[in-house]
Amino acid sequence: QVQLVESGGGLVQAGGSLRLSCAASGRAFTTTAMGWFRQAPGKEREFVARVTWNLGALSYAEYAKGRFTISRDIAMRTVNLQMNSLKPEDSDVYFCAAWTNNLSQPDYWGQGSQVTVSS
Repeated sequence: QVQLVESGGGLVQAGGSLRLSCAASGRAFTTTAMGWFRQAPGKEREFVARVTWNLGALSYAEYAKGRFTISRDIAMRTVNLQMNSLKPEDSDVYFCAAWTNNLSQPDYWGQGSQVTVSS
């Protein structure tokens, strides 16, 4: 059983910062990449950012570029998302994701962490 456990969500004022972390635990798995998605009520889950495990290649959604930074710690099997200059429209539930094979769809998901940005 693989678990992705998120931490670091919460409430922040517009313009502020939050840092999300996600730790993988349970049985070992081959990690191709880890990253983040977010989802608002009634909307589809959307991609935020991803980092490949071996090469550290980074991918960001357009709205995240310049404001969000994803990083990984291979030894600790964690991925972090530093979010700066937050806007009210960034308010969502953020989900950690892990890919174990190709990068088409994540194979594992975290439970979700609420981020609320007040105006």
